[in-house]
Amino acid sequence: MCDKLTQKDADEYARRAGITRRQFGHIAGIAGLAAMLPEVANAQAVTETDVEITTPDGTCDAYWVHPSSGQHPAVLVWPDILALRPAFRVMGKRLAESGYSVLTVNPFYRDARSPVVEEGASFADDETRAIVLPMAQNLNATTHFTDARTFVSFIDQQAATDTSRGIGTTGYCMGGPMVMRTVAAVPDRLAAGATFHGGGLATDNDDSPHLLIPDTKAEMLHCVAANDDERNPQAKETLRTAYAAASIPAEIEVYEGAMHGWCAIDSQVYHEAQAERAWSRLLALFERALA
Repeated sequence: MCDKLTQKDADEYARRAGITRRQFGHIAGIAGLAAMLPEVANAQAVTETDVEITTPDGTCDAYWVHPSSGQHPAVLVWPDILALRPAFRVMGKRLAESGYSVLTVNPFYRDARSPVVEEGASFADDETRAIVLPMAQNLNATTHFTDARTFVSFIDQQAATDTSRGIGTTGYCMGGPMVMRTVAAVPDRLAAGATFHGGGLATDNDDSPHLLIPDTKAEMLHCVAANDDERNPQAKETLRTAYAAASIPAEIEVYEGAMHGWCAIDSQVYHEAQAERAWSRLLALFERALA
């Protein structure tokens, strides 16, 4: 999870790269985030819509994007601690251009509509942390389950969703546990899950996400940040053991040189080469598991 230790690593990474927080904020806030990503081969034309989803706890604002024609396997995206924002819209659209119907949600809808922080805001800033950390603390295993079931139901009601095919889900940072609880909440619909620098996937708590693995069916991908692994090298082994015991296919890899947060294109530690490698593994998973 994002904390002061991971932020210290991020600051050191930026220092070595010669990027100040002020410079980074400008880079992250420009309208051309999409230009940072390689073009999608044979990209499909897509339709984008801002949607509102009624949940047991209120109304969730979300971004729904899908190929403009036909029906396609769907993907539920859980953003990191800065929630739904331009970077995750760009990333969701890129996935849609690859042939998927994609719902990216604002996990903090109980407290605020997106964007919950100003454009270019960074977790490095005290004022940003003061906004998002209390919102994150308002979420728990119960909210993850209720939200997952509601969002999957919404997805299955959309004309652009091919309900004959399984659903995938991805999560970044705090979205990692949400992915694992989603595949457990609706196991008959979720065929694939992927986490990127996910935190708290295997803990000593009674509600640790890894304890749900026997209740799931989805093939999994866990892309682990090098500094997260340095602080908790046992987590990946606990996951491997749990997946093997449940006979669930799972790819678990530590991405060398990649810091916590490296896959988000507006992250202070965005690592293009390793982010693209993780992206390629995601597409391979979906092509296989959502077929």
